[in-house]
Amino acid sequence: MRLFLFILLLSACRGTTRQSAPEPPVHDTWNELLQTHVDESGWVNYRGFIQDREKLESYLILLSDHPPDKGVWSSDEQLAYWINVYNAFTVKLIIDHYPLKSIRDLDPWLSIPTINTVWHKNFFKIGGKEITLDEIEHNILRREFEEPRIHFAINCASYSCPPLRSEAYRASIIDEQLNEQAIRFINDPQRNGIKNDQVALSSIFKWFEEDFTRGASLIEYVNQYSQTHISDDADVVYMPYDWRLNEKP
Repeated sequence: MRLFLFILLLSACRGTTRQSAPEPPVHDTWNELLQTHVDESGWVNYRGFIQDREKLESYLILLSDHPPDKGVWSSDEQLAYWINVYNAFTVKLIIDHYPLKSIRDLDPWLSIPTINTVWHKNFFKIGGKEITLDEIEHNILRREFEEPRIHFAINCASYSCPPLRSEAYRASIIDEQLNEQAIRFINDPQRNGIKNDQVALSSIFKWFEEDFTRGASLIEYVNQYSQTHISDDADVVYMPYDWRLNEKP
């Protein structure tokens, strides 16, 4: 009898744990903000975000208060969450210091041991713990997911960055969204110049070449999404990076 009661109690506790597990946040507010203040070309109306600051802040609080539960959330739910976190807090960083010509204007003037660039700044928390944009990109997105297409999704508020998508990333369609971002970025003549025998690639491919060449050459990877086929022996050069703010003209 005692064993039976113990099993019932254990089952009840497990059921309670499952019911109380945090669900992924809904990204509807971020989706509305992006559709309102980002055009189809990825230009951002930061003045519009400033006018909607209260709505943005409410979404950021939602993200901060709902960190991923790896035992409950799917991999796609976690991936969509972290991409949205990176992009939404980058927008916050810009509007908190607006107007400015470049996100690099926020790099520290003095050498600080824990802050080398703007991406190392501690200006927000997830689940009560301080975190930086750099940690999200390198320690979470790149390390935990091994998904090179994240480099076409996270936006650093600059001309040469992949365009900020005018909708939130969602677990149910994230593979389709990432494919669209890859195609869009690689075939954008402002960010990559592709010919059959000569290629001028974004510096992103140079900085993160190891992410794109797992089991394939860089040209093989780019050819998956390029509308122009690149020959295996094509000359490859890298374009200079334009850090000007990706502000809507």
